[in-house]
Amino acid sequence: MPSSHSQFMWFFSVYSFLFLYLRMHQTNNARFLDLLWRHVLSLGLLTAAFLVSYSRVYLLYHTWSQVFYGGVAGSLMAVAWFIITQEILTPLFPRIAAWPISEFFLIRDTSLIPNVLWFEYTVTRAEARNRQRKLGTKLQ
Repeated sequence: MPSSHSQFMWFFSVYSFLFLYLRMHQTNNARFLDLLWRHVLSLGLLTAAFLVSYSRVYLLYHTWSQVFYGGVAGSLMAVAWFIITQEILTPLFPRIAAWPISEFFLIRDTSLIPNVLWFEYTVTRAEARNRQRKLGTKLQ
């Protein structure tokens, strides 16, 4: 009965909204544009969820009640999954990442790093400079 399109879109939108506002840590020195993208992305996702829900009724695939119940089901599942991942799985992950099988597959815990991309960039750049210095001293 509920619309699966509506259910998926509202799950994705609500989970992304919760992730952007509750999981991603805001820094005190964040610039205006750094904060603005969260609002724009959230508004865009909620608009997409509404448009997909509306399109299901407009194309006569579902009724308003089917779309509504799909949206409610997707939203409730998003909140439930966010709580499960935030309260149960996230605290367990450092232990899971220390397992030998996790180390073999290079699984690591980056949940405490606010900007993983910038962290990876700076670490890689520093390592490349260190290796370049070592190569330079060996050649002389």
